[in-house]
Amino acid sequence: MKTLVEFIWEQQEKYGNATGEFSRLMNDMGIAGKIVNRDVNRAGLAEILGYEGTVNVQGESQKKLDVIANNEFIKALRNGRQCAAIISEENEDVVIFDGNIGMNAKYIVALDPLDGSSNIEVNVPIGTIFAIYKRKETGKLVTLDEILNGGIDLVCGGYIIYGSSTMMVYTTGDGVNGFTYDPTCGIFILSHENMKISDLGNIYSINEANYLYFPEGVKHYIKYCQEDDPGTNRPYTTRYIGSLISDFHRNLLRGGIYIYPGTKKNPQGKLRLMYECIPVAFLAEQAGGKASDGFKRILDIPIKEIHQRTPLFIGSRIMVEKAEALMAEYSQDFYETFMKDK
Repeated sequence: MKTLVEFIWEQQEKYGNATGEFSRLMNDMGIAGKIVNRDVNRAGLAEILGYEGTVNVQGESQKKLDVIANNEFIKALRNGRQCAAIISEENEDVVIFDGNIGMNAKYIVALDPLDGSSNIEVNVPIGTIFAIYKRKETGKLVTLDEILNGGIDLVCGGYIIYGSSTMMVYTTGDGVNGFTYDPTCGIFILSHENMKISDLGNIYSINEANYLYFPEGVKHYIKYCQEDDPGTNRPYTTRYIGSLISDFHRNLLRGGIYIYPGTKKNPQGKLRLMYECIPVAFLAEQAGGKASDGFKRILDIPIKEIHQRTPLFIGSRIMVEKAEALMAEYSQDFYETFMKDK
């Protein structure tokens, strides 16, 4: 058995100029994930279910566990000293660490501390989504201009899913690997090596309650998924959990597509680009899949705001390409009207 720490250090040895800072940062992410895992599993007993009574920058009511998870990651990354700043769904502004940490640390972490938290009370899997960006220049405190004007590069995308088992899945651009948490010894162990998503699955994940407001291309794709055609393994099966990371994790393992499109009510979509869509897009591509906003690659969308939103079509390559083709055929006007400012 190979542990997460052992795997990270082995990967580091591939690069002669590695300093160990990224390895220590990933270890800090793992520590925070273990703490959040404990809190999630004890939530009912520890009376930390329910709402905090506050609203985050997204206008969403914060659950108690949202706040707890956010604080645990901030604390672990500050104490680890490898992270200069954090961008979180739960904080309106960038959390910038001061002193030598903020000046000299090379990395910025963007994260959704607890994706799917609306499902906490019903024991549906939830997760932490994260992207790690490397600063192009250190020796000064992080600024918003640095983040939005090309001063950072994506170096890692990943998530920690808290479900029937707890897993950390991540990529640094050299394949996707998954580590299952063993609570008996408190370590993450490599369990899913070199993960790949099939080119064609048979699951589509979308909230069809919003069908009335979908672009025509999405409506046509749903009908396509429901048609009877044994040659393409249709009709597909609908599986929608309502937690991005839960749906993505299942489709990564079994093949499928997850769609959260722009709508007439929310043309820019609702998922956040920097700390939700970019990390899962990086994972999908490294696993052989695809991720787009329905028209163009997620990883090619410029970051203009730290809480920027985007539609998301992600999963098995053939399924995403079919959805893109129908968007191009039936929803070009939607793109030109609502997406031209992206």
